[in-house]
Amino acid sequence: MEHVRTANDVASVRPDGERARLPWFTRAKYGLVRAFLAAWMGCFGLTGLYRFGQFFGTCEWLINYKLRRRYRSRLRWIYGTEDLDPKTIRRLTRRWFIRLRCDKLFYLVFDHIPREEILARIEFIGRHHIDNGLARGKGVYAAMPHAGTHHVAGVLMAIMGYKVAGVRDRKEGALRLHMQEVFARRYPEVASIRIFFADEYPRDLFRCFHENYVLGTALDVDRERAPHLRRQKVRIFGQEREWLTGTLQIALRCGATIVPGFWVSLPDYHFQLIAHEPLVDPQTARDEPPTVAEAMQRYADLIEAHLRAHPDHLSKV
Repeated sequence: MEHVRTANDVASVRPDGERARLPWFTRAKYGLVRAFLAAWMGCFGLTGLYRFGQFFGTCEWLINYKLRRRYRSRLRWIYGTEDLDPKTIRRLTRRWFIRLRCDKLFYLVFDHIPREEILARIEFIGRHHIDNGLARGKGVYAAMPHAGTHHVAGVLMAIMGYKVAGVRDRKEGALRLHMQEVFARRYPEVASIRIFFADEYPRDLFRCFHENYVLGTALDVDRERAPHLRRQKVRIFGQEREWLTGTLQIALRCGATIVPGFWVSLPDYHFQLIAHEPLVDPQTARDEPPTVAEAMQRYADLIEAHLRAHPDHLSKV
C-alpha cells in the first residue's frame, strides 16, 4: 500500500524522498526556549505570557526599522489612497509586531496548555458551513489566505475531531518543523494530519476529498511555484494579481464544498476561527472558466475585507 505522508513525517523532505532531520543544536535551542516559556506561563498564566509577548513585540517595533518600513508600505497597499495619519500608522505597525510575537510564543508552548483551555478560548464562527459540507460526504476545501497563523488553525481543527490535510512549500522553516514533531508526539490527532507539497501532482488531493477530509491551502500566491500550476487573474486593493487555482479546480471536480476560512488572533490569547459561506454552490458548480473566475474573485474580495478589518494579520511583508 502506498505510504501517505502525515504530520508524523515532520522533517523537510528532499527531492530524493529522504527526510532531512534538524541538527541537535537546533532542537536543543528550541527546547531551552520552550522550557523557559512554559515556566513563565506556569508562574503568570496565559495572560502573563501575552504581556511578555507584548513587551518583546514593542521592543522589536522600536528596533527593527527596516521591517517597520516594509510593513508601512503594505499598509498603504491595503488602504489605497486613503490618508493614514502618523499616529494610526504607528499604532497599526506596533500592533502587527505584537501579534507576530505573541502568536509565535503561543505556538511554542501550545502543547503545554490543557486541551480544554485551548478550546475554550476559540470562537468558531460559521462552523455549520464546514459541518454541512462534510455531511455531503465529498470533503471540504478550506481556502485560506496568507493572513494570520493558519497552521495553528489546522492543528486546532484536528484536535476538534476533523480529518485535516494541508498543502505547504517543500522548504519549511526550522521552527515549524520542530513544532510539527512536538505536536505529533503530543496529540494523536495531529500526527494523522496529511501533509502535501505544493509542487507535487494532485492525485492525493483527489483522494482527500473522496475520503471526506477538510483540506486547507492558501491560493493567494503571486510567485510561480511550479510551471504546471494553474493561475487566475483577480483584482485586490485596486491591483491585478495572478493567483493559484489548482486546488480550487480539484475541489470543483470532486464536488467538494469550497469554504473560505480565516484565523483571527485577539488580545490575551483568544481566537476566532471564521468559516464563510461557500464560494460556489457545491451542488451545481463545475470546473469551468467562468466558475473559477467568479470563485477566485469572491475569495479575493473576502481577503481584502478581512485585511482592512485586521491589518495586523498580514503575513506577506
